[in-house]
Amino acid sequence: MIIFLNTAFDLKIFSPSQPIGLFILFLGLIFTGMIFYIIYAVSTNKESLEDRKLRTKKEFLQKEKIGKLFPKKK
Repeated sequence: MIIFLNTAFDLKIFSPSQPIGLFILFLGLIFTGMIFYIIYAVSTNKESLEDRKLRTKKEFLQKEKIGKLFPKKK
């Protein structure tokens, strides 16, 4: 069975010393770095300036609509 696998498909092309193996390792490093960056970005919860502006604008519009629905009596 093992001899059949070796003759049908040579697994040595995936070793780290071969170009395909190096490419797979490089993709793995990039993927791992992206995962760690996503975890870091989510855990710090930093808001961009545009997000803040959009949120404050929405809050202002919401307060304005509530003010129109419930006007203050004089």
